[in-house]
Amino acid sequence: MSFASSRLAPVKPSASAWVSQAAKEARARGEDVIDLGLGEPDFDTPDHIKEAAHQAALRGETKYPPTNGTLVMRQAVVDKFKRENALDYALDEVIVSNGAKQVLFNAFMATLEPGDEVLLCAPYFGQYKDIVLILGGVPVPLECPAEAGFLLTPDQLQGVITPKTRWLLLNQPSNPSGAVYSDAEITALGEVLADHERVLVLSDEIYEHILFDGRVFRSFAALCPGLKDRTLTVNGVSKAYAMTGWRIGYGAGHKELIAAMTKVQSQISSGACSIAQAAAAAALDGPQDEVRSFCRAFEARRDLVVARVARIPGLTLAAPGGAFYGLIGCAGLIGAKTPLGETLTNDTDVTAYLLKAAGVAAVPGSVYDLSPFFRISTAASEEVLNDAMDRIARAVSDLKGLTS
Repeated sequence: MSFASSRLAPVKPSASAWVSQAAKEARARGEDVIDLGLGEPDFDTPDHIKEAAHQAALRGETKYPPTNGTLVMRQAVVDKFKRENALDYALDEVIVSNGAKQVLFNAFMATLEPGDEVLLCAPYFGQYKDIVLILGGVPVPLECPAEAGFLLTPDQLQGVITPKTRWLLLNQPSNPSGAVYSDAEITALGEVLADHERVLVLSDEIYEHILFDGRVFRSFAALCPGLKDRTLTVNGVSKAYAMTGWRIGYGAGHKELIAAMTKVQSQISSGACSIAQAAAAAALDGPQDEVRSFCRAFEARRDLVVARVARIPGLTLAAPGGAFYGLIGCAGLIGAKTPLGETLTNDTDVTAYLLKAAGVAAVPGSVYDLSPFFRISTAASEEVLNDAMDRIARAVSDLKGLTS
């Protein structure tokens, strides 16, 4: 007897969550494992944000919140977009949800007809594809190789748009690659989309504050104002403010799209936690010093990992422009043999070997539709990262028949 519907057949559990769970289970068995699978800052939520939640609870803000978000939180989002992104939105053009992932789910459920295509820039966050599949859409991966900086090109975009194309999903800085588009590159993509009125743009900007090498973030809708009404800008407080467990994401777009998304949310979860919304509003409205401090730490960790990977035969990593991941090329390990005589045939084999031989949990690139790579989170401390890279280096040195 099966309890699951057929629509779930092609859907896989979150790869990063699965890897993290496998690491936890290994630790429970007494194994020494470093978990670099889950993208979660190791910093604590800033105190003024926690205090805002405390005060909201004391004020009795514990009743059902509005489905689309509290007035205070939506106003904080409106003010944030105007202040940081030069984007003007009205209150009815904003929705607050249980994390950025729910914003995506709401948007696709509200807009996709069976067979509608969603363009995904591979490598991409794996849940993009699964959400589309659950909702009857057709994910269309567009390979954006390392040689192209993991970036989509205008010619590539022009060549894949069909009458069934409904969304282009852009994520920058990118999970998993850390890729960042220049203003000119975004504008060029916008020029292609201008001629395709049916195509909507979902711009996932949740890593906007984690940028390196002096880069300045510019929102897609700000760079392509003619497409603003066709763009849903998605963000959240999880990454920049170390608030993963608070589960607050938000989106801004045309009021008719937001109204449809609110209808969806009303039937799934209703409004997001009122106390968490109070905390998120304080994060957006309050001092940003700790956000900048977090970013400096993430950049130093990026530099550490890039330098360490460069000294390991068979592995490659160009410096990511943002986010807190390293998408490490492992083509040089494919075909090598482990000390037990097993051949590494793909990046899944590589990550399995690293977990077993090095005690380091990483995510294979195949789950992001681009191989052979593996992703590690660089949101851990420098001490942990150095330990992990020592272990990886030793495990690689034990392989036989490296190709590079």
